[in-house]
Amino acid sequence: MEAASTERPLHRKDNAVWQRRGKIKVAIVSQPWDTLRPPVTSGSIPIWTYQVAKVLARSCQVVIYARRSEQQLVSEVVEEIEYRRVSVRGTKVCNGMAKAGAKLYRQFRYLSSRLYYLPYSLLIAADLRRQSCDVVHIHNFSQFVPAIRALNPAIKIVLHMHCEWLSQFDRKTIAPRLEQCDLIVGCSDYITGKIKARFPEFAHKCQRIYNGVDTDQFASQLDSTEQTNPSKLTVLFVGRISPEKGLHTLIAAFEKVSVDFPDAKLYLVGPDKPTSAEFIAELSDDPIVRRLAELDPPHYPHNLRSQLPPGLKSRVVFPGPVSHLELNRYFQAADVLVNPSLSEAFGMSLVEAMACGIPTVATAVGGMVDIVVPGETGLLVPPDQAAALAEAIAQLLSDKALRVRMGEAGRQRAVERFDWRAI
Repeated sequence: MEAASTERPLHRKDNAVWQRRGKIKVAIVSQPWDTLRPPVTSGSIPIWTYQVAKVLARSCQVVIYARRSEQQLVSEVVEEIEYRRVSVRGTKVCNGMAKAGAKLYRQFRYLSSRLYYLPYSLLIAADLRRQSCDVVHIHNFSQFVPAIRALNPAIKIVLHMHCEWLSQFDRKTIAPRLEQCDLIVGCSDYITGKIKARFPEFAHKCQRIYNGVDTDQFASQLDSTEQTNPSKLTVLFVGRISPEKGLHTLIAAFEKVSVDFPDAKLYLVGPDKPTSAEFIAELSDDPIVRRLAELDPPHYPHNLRSQLPPGLKSRVVFPGPVSHLELNRYFQAADVLVNPSLSEAFGMSLVEAMACGIPTVATAVGGMVDIVVPGETGLLVPPDQAAALAEAIAQLLSDKALRVRMGEAGRQRAVERFDWRAI
């Protein structure tokens, strides 16, 4: 791994790595809470940034902007990608002002305020001007657009949405920002469709780009003809332990499944990182999602464990956070991957399971309907319905031939549609 580093300020102009002619220079702006350290192995958006940048670097000059944490260099080049790290000093004051303003004007959300992470966006906007980038690709934060456009009038701006914020925030606040964008990307047809419906005047700017998967890393290593003990089956969930993931519904469904499969186990793999109600529940117009605020989000992981039915305490396993590089071994041991989310822009674990040849069960929510082909690669069920979820899980657990057939179809779909080279 080749690396060049410096402690000089971000405005330096003598980086010989980029003294090449005829190549488009692309900048990718990470969310201000993401710190990227290559190779990136955690976080769906950081992984997307890292994997796409590696492919782009074959034909473009690529710069990634990310939050700087202690001990990180201001700038370094790894795998022909330049990482330029930005201080977030002053953020607490600006974010506090944004929250105070939102309390005064209830139609506004502090998450969409220009003050929210303003120092981060201003530093990047100024450095983009010095870097002479041709394209800037921004993840989720529409409020970064005006500052970047003001200091970079000729740059092409791509706003890439991995959530529903554009369709949830005040229209008068968002529309001028979209006017300044050259391309608006959604991570699924669901997200892109919501944007088009809310802003039909910008529909011509909207495109969908899926999240991707390393189909070499996530690949089936088991012989499909291998016989499995039907009484010792494994149901797998991969994701944050958070209310919107619907794990309370999954546990209720698994309790029903366990009657017919007394030795089956449920693994809930992921960190205890419940999403605050203000990020999802309070923004949604879906009554099921809005009720998530009643589940005490800060204590959700603890409550989930403490309220397990007695008969499931030894059969529901919480391995905790697992490196993205180590996830494959959990997929290899699984018979079914379940995503019971009540709000989901995409559904990364479904694609990873498909790449491993594992059949999937998911709720018919958000971007997950883009991924699962019902009856072909997996099954879709209504959200927040434990009985329907239990029935779908039991159907797959009881039919090995069906699991194999769906797993093979899922693998083919993952390679053709979701491999990073396709993305």
